[in-house]
Amino acid sequence: MNSTNYDWIDISVPLRNGMVHWPGDEPFHRKLDKDQGKGDDCTLSSMKLSVHTGTHMDAPRHYLPGAPTIDEVPLDATVGAARVIAIRNREAVTREELLEYSIKDGERILFKTANSDRLWSSDAFQADFVYIDRDAADYLAQLGVRCVGIDYLSVDGYSQDDAETHIALLGAGVWVIEGLNLSGVEAGDYELICLPLRLMGSEGSPARAIIRPVEVVSD
Repeated sequence: MNSTNYDWIDISVPLRNGMVHWPGDEPFHRKLDKDQGKGDDCTLSSMKLSVHTGTHMDAPRHYLPGAPTIDEVPLDATVGAARVIAIRNREAVTREELLEYSIKDGERILFKTANSDRLWSSDAFQADFVYIDRDAADYLAQLGVRCVGIDYLSVDGYSQDDAETHIALLGAGVWVIEGLNLSGVEAGDYELICLPLRLMGSEGSPARAIIRPVEVVSD
């Protein structure tokens, strides 16, 4: 057997002024401080944003006091073999649906839901996104998955004030990627590279995520 590697696919959300953000968080804003087009000696920008802007990672410290911060993420947590699972349920990722996929200890799992094709085209926040329910989060934690990714701004539903899904995953050492765009990506096996900024002591960070499909073929 051998594997055939294809082109990398960027599954990150572009950062730009006016983009969707979580209600109450700092909106993304990039300001041009120097502009060669206006006679300055160089072009220079500054940014203002939440560390949970667009495609980003959550560290356990996000909800668990004293827990690891984003600069402590093991590099192999979000770099390596990954599986994209297409979720049919248009409300939540559930344990019942996950039982079909024989998820194993140590896997990196990215959930493609109705979010990818429905929500990223809007700059307005959409509260009815597909999330991971608590029972599914407990199941993933029990399985010992390495990381979990979701294709909108939170693994918790908008109405879940107690952040129970975050706590179930992060408390079990499952690293969380939020804000992926898996539109046009088929379910299957991939290589994943997702790295946050090395923000010392931070509970999260923007990230760039790319995947490359791996097709196993017979000799």
